[in-house]
Parts: sequence; structure tokens; C-alpha cells
Amino acid sequence: MEWPYASALMWFRRDLRAGDNVAFSQALRSAGAVHCAFVFDRAILQPLPRQDRRVEFIRDSVAALDADLRALAGPGAGLLTLHDDAAEAIPRLAARLGVQAVFANHDDEPAALARDALVRRRLAEAGIALHTCKDSVVFERAEVLTQGGKPYSVFTPYSRAWLARLDEADLQEHPVEPHAGRLAPRPAGLAAEVPSLAALGFQPTNLRELAITPGSAGAETLLSDFARRMDRYDVQRDLPAVKGPSYLGVHLRFGTVSIRRLVREARRHAGSGAATWLKELVWREFYFQVLANFPQVGRGESFRPEYDRIAWESGPRAEERFAAWCEGRTGYPLVDAAMAQIRRTGYMHNRLRMVVASFLCKDLGLDWRRGERYFAEHLNDFELASNNGGWQWASSSGCDAQPYFRIFNPVSQGERFDPEGKFVLRYLPQLAGLPKAVLHAPWTARPVDLAAAGITLGQDYPLPIVDHAQAREETLRRYAVVKGG
Repeated sequence: MEWPYASALMWFRRDLRAGDNVAFSQALRSAGAVHCAFVFDRAILQPLPRQDRRVEFIRDSVAALDADLRALAGPGAGLLTLHDDAAEAIPRLAARLGVQAVFANHDDEPAALARDALVRRRLAEAGIALHTCKDSVVFERAEVLTQGGKPYSVFTPYSRAWLARLDEADLQEHPVEPHAGRLAPRPAGLAAEVPSLAALGFQPTNLRELAITPGSAGAETLLSDFARRMDRYDVQRDLPAVKGPSYLGVHLRFGTVSIRRLVREARRHAGSGAATWLKELVWREFYFQVLANFPQVGRGESFRPEYDRIAWESGPRAEERFAAWCEGRTGYPLVDAAMAQIRRTGYMHNRLRMVVASFLCKDLGLDWRRGERYFAEHLNDFELASNNGGWQWASSSGCDAQPYFRIFNPVSQGERFDPEGKFVLRYLPQLAGLPKAVLHAPWTARPVDLAAAGITLGQDYPLPIVDHAQAREETLRRYAVVKGG
């Protein structure tokens, strides 16, 4: 049999799995011999702190992928791993290997698009093709449009259109195993082992203590566990003290599980729990198409430009408030516990992401972009599209955002979604002696109850840095510049 290419290079990026991988499957069906590579990109890694759970997750997932490739094609196969600038390393590696094509999956984040355009030009100069494929979403870019041919800016009609378009063919698995014999052995001189975390210039984190298992095996374990709980997802997903979510966000982010695999699993279950979870997967795709079709949001602009007229707080008091928010010293237990969760684990429950975002923008009067950057630095599952979409939703500046006058009350949110205080006490054990009735508002406790709990407000736990009712009035005045927008 003759293939279009004698040899090709598969460039893994945010798709760290061997199975059901569109570009990998295409490469194996298009070339007689396929080399596989991953670049620990210095341009991405250099600005990061030396302890970063995501880097550790990626490194261990790359090692797992390397092992999976060896299992598919024998010990001579495996990943070619480089620690370099990807925009330079991939064209150089492709030329050294003598391949005629490079295959990769789409990455629509602005920096990735710029990188890929540069790689494409450099490969073309060497007479090498670059083929990129849709893999990280079911529908991308301009695939789901309004009847007028415009991209959607409201989720509900987008969701209806997405579901109406969905077909079994969109979810079919892209096989790798039948073509594994075409995996090329690693050439001499390029067969180095996956570099250690230390070799990459990073230090271990608490990833293992958190029982976060990288790689496809970790994703499958989580999915198997969640499948047994999926029927209850709709009633448990908002309760941060309960094991309700799938916890697959970091695996989706780095592609250790296929989105098609997840949608197939959701459709395999009947009931409101599975339907609600599928809706959350569609929300992710909604924000992906927003980023692709409205690239200004990736440049830090409000989707609704009139919201850029808002005068956010600045100066020393604003900096003190921001520091208190970051460090969990706001005096509102649900907010402080949520901020402790993200600092200690790199994860934050979705309900709490909305609460702390609303608190930053509408209680503290601080620019949503500051919170967006903080989440980008700390979340294990950080994705630009979803993170930006969530923050613009909370600040009312984005697509289908909550109205500007909807302001979460952190006390009532705690009483509703953490009524026994189990989540709060997990991260704020110093409040354990307080009566449940005042746990979410310690400043309302009677002096006798504070004394019995051994708590002196302002010393053992902070007093509120703002009064929510007053802050709400200030926010309504601040947002008056866009009233009716």
C-alpha cells in the first residue's frame, strides 16, 4: 500500500493521549512511518513559578504517553521529547527526521495560533506540510452558527443548536491501534528519556498528595468513578462539601481524555444528571467558539465594550483588598475557604468560582481581569476560553452574562450550598466552635458564642473587609455607566 507520505511527525500538545486522537489517527493513516514528539516549550514554561502543579501533571502525563506508545509498538518506539522553543524545535526536528508532513491538533488560544502560523511558514520553507485537526471540542470555530450565519453570543440557543447538530459521526472514535505498526522507532541520538521535573527546572508539588493521577489512566479512573455518580450530578454539583463534580477538568485541559469519550458517556446515561453534565460540556464549547469568533476577549477586552467604561477601584485600599481576597482574609468564610482551596489544591468548585468572582468585582469593586489572571496562575484546569468566559459572566461584561444588578451574597450562598459548614470547616478549622447558624457570618455571633469558640474577631479570624449591603449599593452606582446595557 502507498501512503500520501513516506514519513510524518505527530506533534503532541494539549492532547496527551494515544487513543481517540484525531491528528494521531490521521498521521498513522497518512504515512508509512510516524514519529511522535512533545516539546516542553520554554516560551510557556519560563514565566511560570518553579513549583507548578500543571507542569508536574504535564510531565507525568507525557511519561505515561511515552509508555503507552511503547506498549503499542514495542520498546523501540516512544516519544521524542525536547526542552526548547517549540516554534524553532519542531521545524528543526522535522527536517532532521526527513518527514514530509507534521500533524497536530488545533489550539485556538492566541499565543498558540501565532506559534502555529510561524511553524507553518518555517515548515513550508523546507517543503514540509503542516496538517492540523479538530480534536479538543466536538464543534469548533464557526461550525455552529445562527440561522443568519453569525456566531452565537447567548448560550441557550447555542446549546439547542449544538445538540440538534450532534450526530453519532461526530462522536466516533478515531482508532490508533490498527495502525500502530507504522510507529517509527526513535532514531539514535534522539532516544532520550522523558526529562525529569528537575531537569526542566521545576520542583515537586503536592500533586501526588492530592491524589491527582496524570495520564489517560488517571482520566479513566475518574470517569469510571463519576459514571457511578452521574445520575445525581444535577442535585450535587452545587454542593462544595459533596463529591459531586467529575473532577475531569485538568484531564480535558491537557487532553488525557477525549471530549468525544465524555459526550458518549453522558449520552449513555439517561436522566437529568447526565443531561446537566452534558450541558456543562457544551458551556465549555460555547466559550471556545466565543474566543475563536470574538478574539478581542483574548486580548483582555470586555465582550460588551460599554463595560470597559466602568471605573474600578484603584490605589492602596484596592491593593489591600485584592491581597485579602487572594489570601483568603476577607472575613466571609465561604470566600476565604474557596481561596484556601485554590491555593492548596489548584482546584476550586464551580459554584465557588462564581461566588469569589462576584465578590471580587461587585463587593470589592476590583477589575475582573485581576481575578482572571489569578485563576490563570493557580488553576490546574486553566483554559483561556472558559476562564475568560467565567470571569466576564461574573462581571456582567461577557456573553450571556448575569445582569449587572445580580450580586451574589456570600453569606446566603454559604447557607444555601454549605448549610452544615462542612466545606468551610475543611479549610477554616478555627471556626469549628461556632454555632452553625452564624458560621457563614461570624461577626453576627454573640460575644458568649465567640468566647466559647475561642475566637477573637480580627485576631483568630478577620472581620469583614466590606459590608455586603453597602458594597452592593456602591456597585450599582459603579455600573450605572452601563445601565440598561
